Amino acid sequence: MSGDLGDLAAFVVVAEAGGFRDGARASGMSASGLSEAVRRLEQRLGVRLLNRTTRSVAPTEAGMRLLERLTPALGAVEAALDVVNGFRERPAGTLRLNVPVSAARLVLPKIVPPFLAAYPDIRLDVIAEDSFVDVLAAGCDAGIRYDERLEQDMIAVSIGPREQRFATAAAPAYLDRQGRPEHPRELLNHACIGGRFASGRKTEWEFERDGETVRIDPSGPLTVRVGTATDLAVDAAIAGVGVLTLFEDWLQPHLDSGALEPVLEPWWPRFSGPFLYYPGRRYLPAPLRAFIDFIGLQRRASERRGRGSAPFADAVRTGRRDQP
Repeated sequence: MSGDLGDLAAFVVVAEAGGFRDGARASGMSASGLSEAVRRLEQRLGVRLLNRTTRSVAPTEAGMRLLERLTPALGAVEAALDVVNGFRERPAGTLRLNVPVSAARLVLPKIVPPFLAAYPDIRLDVIAEDSFVDVLAAGCDAGIRYDERLEQDMIAVSIGPREQRFATAAAPAYLDRQGRPEHPRELLNHACIGGRFASGRKTEWEFERDGETVRIDPSGPLTVRVGTATDLAVDAAIAGVGVLTLFEDWLQPHLDSGALEPVLEPWWPRFSGPFLYYPGRRYLPAPLRAFIDFIGLQRRASERRGRGSAPFADAVRTGRRDQP
Protein backbone atom coordinates (compact mmCIF):
# COMPACT_ATOMS: atom_id res chain seq x y z
CA MET A 1 0.00 0.00 0.00
CA SER A 2 2.79 2.44 0.86
CA GLY A 3 4.40 1.77 -2.52
CA ASP A 4 1.09 2.48 -4.25
CA LEU A 5 0.78 5.80 -2.42
CA GLY A 6 4.33 6.74 -3.38
CA ASP A 7 3.68 6.01 -7.05
CA LEU A 8 0.40 7.92 -6.97
CA ALA A 9 2.13 10.89 -5.34
CA ALA A 10 4.86 10.76 -7.99
CA PHE A 11 2.23 10.87 -10.74
CA VAL A 12 0.59 13.94 -9.16
CA VAL A 13 3.95 15.72 -8.84
CA VAL A 14 4.86 15.13 -12.49
CA ALA A 15 1.38 15.99 -13.80
CA GLU A 16 1.18 19.24 -11.85
CA ALA A 17 4.76 20.25 -12.72
CA GLY A 18 4.33 19.41 -16.40
CA GLY A 19 7.49 17.35 -16.59
CA PHE A 20 9.83 14.98 -14.80
CA ARG A 21 12.66 17.49 -14.33
CA ASP A 22 10.37 20.20 -12.96
CA GLY A 23 8.67 17.57 -10.79
CA ALA A 24 12.06 16.52 -9.45
CA ARG A 25 12.91 20.11 -8.54
CA ALA A 26 9.54 20.58 -6.80
CA SER A 27 9.62 17.29 -4.87
CA GLY A 28 13.29 16.73 -4.15
CA MET A 29 13.14 13.32 -5.88
CA SER A 30 15.19 12.35 -8.90
CA ALA A 31 13.67 12.60 -12.37
CA SER A 32 14.53 8.94 -13.01
CA GLY A 33 12.85 7.93 -9.75
CA LEU A 34 9.68 9.77 -10.73
CA SER A 35 9.74 8.22 -14.19
CA GLU A 36 10.05 4.73 -12.75
CA ALA A 37 7.23 5.35 -10.26
CA VAL A 38 4.88 6.54 -13.02
CA ARG A 39 5.84 3.58 -15.21
CA ARG A 40 5.00 1.16 -12.37
CA LEU A 41 1.66 2.87 -11.79
CA GLU A 42 0.70 2.77 -15.47
CA GLN A 43 1.71 -0.89 -15.67
CA ARG A 44 -0.31 -1.73 -12.59
CA LEU A 45 -3.41 0.13 -13.84
CA GLY A 46 -3.04 -1.03 -17.41
CA VAL A 47 -3.61 2.45 -18.85
CA ARG A 48 -1.42 5.33 -20.00
CA LEU A 49 -1.65 8.30 -17.64
CA LEU A 50 0.83 10.71 -19.23
CA ASN A 51 1.57 11.65 -22.82
CA ARG A 52 5.30 12.20 -23.14
CA THR A 53 7.12 14.16 -25.82
CA THR A 54 10.65 15.51 -25.96
CA ARG A 55 9.33 18.95 -24.96
CA SER A 56 6.44 18.33 -22.59
CA VAL A 57 4.52 15.92 -20.41
CA ALA A 58 0.73 16.16 -20.14
CA PRO A 59 -1.94 13.93 -18.58
CA THR A 60 -4.09 11.77 -20.84
CA GLU A 61 -7.86 11.87 -20.37
CA ALA A 62 -7.54 8.98 -17.94
CA GLY A 63 -4.72 10.80 -16.21
CA MET A 64 -6.80 13.95 -15.84
CA ARG A 65 -9.67 12.00 -14.27
CA LEU A 66 -7.28 10.33 -11.86
CA LEU A 67 -5.57 13.63 -11.03
CA GLU A 68 -8.90 15.29 -10.19
CA ARG A 69 -9.65 12.59 -7.61
CA LEU A 70 -6.14 12.12 -6.31
CA THR A 71 -5.22 15.73 -5.50
CA PRO A 72 -7.75 16.23 -2.66
CA ALA A 73 -7.33 12.63 -1.48
CA LEU A 74 -3.55 12.88 -1.13
CA GLY A 75 -4.01 16.26 0.55
CA ALA A 76 -6.26 14.57 3.13
CA VAL A 77 -3.69 11.81 3.67
CA GLU A 78 -0.94 14.38 4.16
CA ALA A 79 -3.08 16.30 6.65
CA ALA A 80 -3.89 13.12 8.56
CA LEU A 81 -0.22 12.16 8.81
CA ASP A 82 0.63 15.65 9.95
CA VAL A 83 -1.89 15.42 12.79
CA VAL A 84 0.13 12.48 14.08
CA ASN A 85 3.30 14.49 13.60
CA GLY A 86 1.84 17.02 16.03
CA PHE A 87 2.16 14.42 18.79
CA ARG A 88 5.91 14.20 18.34
CA GLU A 89 8.02 15.75 21.03
CA ARG A 90 9.70 17.82 18.33
CA PRO A 91 7.99 18.74 15.02
CA ALA A 92 9.80 17.38 11.98
CA GLY A 93 9.64 17.77 8.24
CA THR A 94 10.31 20.36 5.57
CA LEU A 95 8.89 23.89 5.51
CA ARG A 96 8.95 25.55 2.10
CA LEU A 97 8.60 29.33 1.97
CA ASN A 98 8.29 31.57 -1.09
CA VAL A 99 9.50 35.08 -0.21
CA PRO A 100 10.56 38.30 -1.93
CA VAL A 101 14.29 39.00 -2.01
CA SER A 102 13.79 41.95 0.35
CA ALA A 103 12.25 39.67 3.01
CA ALA A 104 15.05 37.13 2.61
CA ARG A 105 17.54 39.92 3.26
CA LEU A 106 15.78 42.10 5.83
CA VAL A 107 13.30 39.90 7.74
CA LEU A 108 14.33 36.25 7.75
CA PRO A 109 17.92 36.65 9.03
CA LYS A 110 16.51 37.65 12.44
CA ILE A 111 14.14 34.67 12.51
CA VAL A 112 15.68 31.71 10.71
CA PRO A 113 18.78 30.97 12.85
CA PRO A 114 16.94 30.89 16.22
CA PHE A 115 14.02 28.99 14.64
CA LEU A 116 16.28 26.25 13.27
CA ALA A 117 18.08 26.07 16.62
CA ALA A 118 14.75 25.62 18.39
CA TYR A 119 13.50 22.99 15.90
CA PRO A 120 16.49 20.90 14.76
CA ASP A 121 14.27 18.30 13.05
CA ILE A 122 12.75 20.87 10.68
CA ARG A 123 14.35 21.60 7.33
CA LEU A 124 13.68 25.05 5.86
CA ASP A 125 13.57 25.52 2.09
CA VAL A 126 13.43 29.21 1.13
CA ILE A 127 12.72 30.29 -2.44
CA ALA A 128 13.48 33.99 -2.89
CA GLU A 129 12.02 35.72 -5.94
CA ASP A 130 10.11 38.88 -6.72
CA SER A 131 7.65 37.54 -9.28
CA PHE A 132 4.17 37.03 -7.87
CA VAL A 133 3.40 33.30 -7.74
CA ASP A 134 0.75 30.97 -6.33
CA VAL A 135 2.61 29.52 -3.35
CA LEU A 136 0.61 26.29 -3.37
CA ALA A 137 1.06 25.71 -7.09
CA ALA A 138 4.78 26.35 -6.57
CA GLY A 139 4.88 23.56 -4.00
CA CYS A 140 5.37 25.87 -1.01
CA ASP A 141 3.61 25.77 2.35
CA ALA A 142 3.49 29.53 2.86
CA GLY A 143 4.80 32.80 1.50
CA ILE A 144 5.79 36.26 2.59
CA ARG A 145 4.28 39.21 0.78
CA TYR A 146 3.51 42.84 1.38
CA ASP A 147 -0.05 43.95 2.04
CA GLU A 148 -0.95 45.05 -1.46
CA ARG A 149 0.06 41.65 -2.84
CA LEU A 150 -1.73 39.33 -0.43
CA GLU A 151 -3.97 36.74 -2.03
CA GLN A 152 -7.67 36.37 -1.33
CA ASP A 153 -8.89 33.68 1.07
CA MET A 154 -5.54 33.29 2.79
CA ILE A 155 -4.61 33.75 6.43
CA ALA A 156 -2.04 36.50 6.91
CA VAL A 157 0.12 36.96 10.01
CA SER A 158 2.30 40.02 10.30
CA ILE A 159 6.00 39.18 10.31
CA GLY A 160 8.88 41.60 10.62
CA PRO A 161 8.53 45.33 11.26
CA ARG A 162 5.05 46.80 11.53
CA GLU A 163 6.04 49.73 9.34
CA GLN A 164 8.81 50.40 6.84
CA ARG A 165 9.98 53.31 4.70
CA PHE A 166 11.42 53.74 1.25
CA ALA A 167 14.60 55.81 1.43
CA THR A 168 16.18 57.90 -1.31
CA ALA A 169 19.92 58.43 -1.28
CA ALA A 170 23.00 59.20 -3.34
CA ALA A 171 26.73 59.42 -2.88
CA PRO A 172 27.89 62.73 -1.32
CA ALA A 173 30.24 63.28 -4.27
CA TYR A 174 27.37 62.96 -6.72
CA LEU A 175 25.25 65.45 -4.76
CA ASP A 176 28.19 67.88 -4.52
CA ARG A 177 28.47 67.69 -8.30
CA GLN A 178 24.78 67.70 -9.31
CA GLY A 179 23.11 69.48 -6.41
CA ARG A 180 20.76 68.37 -3.63
CA PRO A 181 17.10 68.25 -4.66
CA GLU A 182 14.57 69.93 -2.37
CA HIS A 183 11.43 68.59 -4.05
CA PRO A 184 10.79 65.14 -5.61
CA ARG A 185 10.10 66.65 -9.04
CA GLU A 186 13.67 67.93 -9.13
CA LEU A 187 14.73 64.29 -9.46
CA LEU A 188 13.57 64.46 -13.07
CA ASN A 189 16.75 66.47 -13.69
CA HIS A 190 18.95 63.88 -11.96
CA ALA A 191 20.46 60.57 -12.96
CA CYS A 192 18.24 57.99 -11.26
CA ILE A 193 18.98 54.30 -10.81
CA GLY A 194 15.70 52.60 -11.68
CA GLY A 195 14.22 49.15 -11.20
CA ARG A 196 12.27 46.78 -13.39
CA PHE A 197 9.99 43.95 -12.26
CA ALA A 198 10.05 40.46 -13.78
CA SER A 199 6.94 41.43 -15.78
CA GLY A 200 8.94 44.14 -17.52
CA ARG A 201 7.18 47.02 -15.77
CA LYS A 202 9.48 49.74 -14.44
CA THR A 203 9.19 50.90 -10.86
CA GLU A 204 7.57 54.21 -10.05
CA TRP A 205 8.93 56.37 -7.23
CA GLU A 206 6.40 57.75 -4.77
CA PHE A 207 6.90 60.48 -2.18
CA GLU A 208 4.59 61.82 0.54
CA ARG A 209 4.63 64.91 2.76
CA ASP A 210 1.88 66.77 4.62
CA GLY A 211 -0.86 65.04 2.65
CA GLU A 212 0.80 65.68 -0.72
CA THR A 213 1.74 62.65 -2.84
CA VAL A 214 4.18 62.96 -5.73
CA ARG A 215 4.92 60.14 -8.19
CA ILE A 216 7.70 60.28 -10.72
CA ASP A 217 8.96 57.99 -13.45
CA PRO A 218 12.73 58.01 -12.86
CA SER A 219 15.18 57.93 -15.73
CA GLY A 220 18.91 57.51 -15.78
CA PRO A 221 21.88 55.49 -16.98
CA LEU A 222 21.09 52.27 -15.08
CA THR A 223 18.01 50.08 -14.60
CA VAL A 224 18.20 46.79 -12.70
CA ARG A 225 15.92 43.81 -12.09
CA VAL A 226 14.10 44.34 -8.78
CA GLY A 227 15.40 42.02 -6.08
CA THR A 228 17.99 39.97 -7.93
CA ALA A 229 20.19 42.90 -9.05
CA THR A 230 19.50 45.32 -6.23
CA ASP A 231 23.01 45.05 -4.80
CA LEU A 232 24.38 46.23 -8.14
CA ALA A 233 22.14 49.32 -7.90
CA VAL A 234 23.40 50.04 -4.38
CA ASP A 235 27.04 49.67 -5.43
CA ALA A 236 26.43 51.97 -8.40
CA ALA A 237 24.86 54.61 -6.16
CA ILE A 238 27.83 54.45 -3.78
CA ALA A 239 30.13 54.87 -6.80
CA GLY A 240 28.31 58.09 -7.73
CA VAL A 241 26.28 56.87 -10.71
CA GLY A 242 23.06 58.47 -9.48
CA VAL A 243 20.16 58.61 -7.02
CA LEU A 244 18.58 55.44 -5.65
CA THR A 245 15.30 54.63 -3.87
CA LEU A 246 15.13 51.43 -1.83
CA PHE A 247 14.03 49.97 1.51
CA GLU A 248 15.46 52.14 4.28
CA ASP A 249 16.71 49.06 6.17
CA TRP A 250 18.62 47.92 3.08
CA LEU A 251 20.39 51.26 2.75
CA GLN A 252 20.86 51.93 6.47
CA PRO A 253 24.42 50.54 6.78
CA HIS A 254 25.56 52.77 3.93
CA LEU A 255 23.74 55.78 5.37
CA ASP A 256 25.40 55.12 8.73
CA SER A 257 28.86 54.85 7.16
CA GLY A 258 28.42 58.00 5.09
CA ALA A 259 28.85 56.17 1.79
CA LEU A 260 25.35 57.36 0.93
CA GLU A 261 23.62 60.59 1.92
CA PRO A 262 19.86 60.86 2.54
CA VAL A 263 17.93 62.73 -0.13
CA LEU A 264 14.46 64.24 0.44
CA GLU A 265 14.10 62.46 3.80
CA PRO A 266 10.96 64.43 4.84
CA TRP A 267 9.29 62.92 1.75
CA TRP A 268 10.13 59.27 2.42
CA PRO A 269 6.87 57.27 2.24
CA ARG A 270 5.84 54.77 4.90
CA PHE A 271 4.10 51.46 4.20
CA SER A 272 2.97 48.43 6.18
CA GLY A 273 5.44 45.63 6.76
CA PRO A 274 5.35 42.11 5.32
CA PHE A 275 2.96 39.27 6.14
CA LEU A 276 3.41 35.52 6.33
CA TYR A 277 0.43 34.07 4.49
CA TYR A 278 -0.84 30.52 4.12
CA PRO A 279 -4.07 28.69 3.17
CA GLY A 280 -6.75 28.57 5.84
CA ARG A 281 -7.07 24.82 5.89
CA ARG A 282 -8.05 22.90 8.99
CA TYR A 283 -4.79 21.05 9.49
CA LEU A 284 -1.52 22.89 9.04
CA PRO A 285 1.74 21.00 8.42
CA ALA A 286 3.60 20.69 11.72
CA PRO A 287 6.66 22.67 10.48
CA LEU A 288 4.43 25.56 9.41
CA ARG A 289 2.52 25.52 12.69
CA ALA A 290 5.83 25.57 14.57
CA PHE A 291 7.01 28.52 12.47
CA ILE A 292 3.81 30.49 13.14
CA ASP A 293 4.04 29.76 16.87
CA PHE A 294 7.71 30.79 16.87
CA ILE A 295 6.87 34.14 15.30
CA GLY A 296 4.31 34.71 18.05
CA LEU A 297 6.84 33.82 20.75
CA GLN A 298 9.35 36.24 19.25
CA ARG A 299 6.78 39.01 19.27
CA ARG A 300 5.79 38.42 22.88
CA ALA A 301 9.43 38.24 23.94
CA SER A 302 10.05 41.55 22.22
CA GLU A 303 7.10 43.11 24.03
CA ARG A 304 8.40 41.86 27.37
CA ARG A 305 11.74 43.51 26.64
CA GLY A 306 9.87 46.81 26.40
CA ARG A 307 10.19 47.41 22.69
CA GLY A 308 6.49 47.10 22.03
CA SER A 309 5.66 45.25 18.86
CA ALA A 310 8.25 46.85 16.63
CA PRO A 311 10.04 43.72 15.33
CA PHE A 312 6.90 41.59 15.07
CA ALA A 313 3.50 43.18 14.60
CA ASP A 314 0.50 41.48 16.15
CA ALA A 315 -2.05 41.84 13.37
CA VAL A 316 -3.67 38.70 11.97
CA ARG A 317 -6.01 38.88 9.00
CA THR A 318 -8.15 36.12 7.52
CA GLY A 319 -10.50 35.57 4.65
CA ARG A 320 -10.03 38.79 2.68
CA ARG A 321 -7.49 41.30 1.49
CA ASP A 322 -7.64 44.56 3.38
CA GLN A 323 -6.69 47.62 1.38
CA PRO A 324 -3.56 49.49 2.55
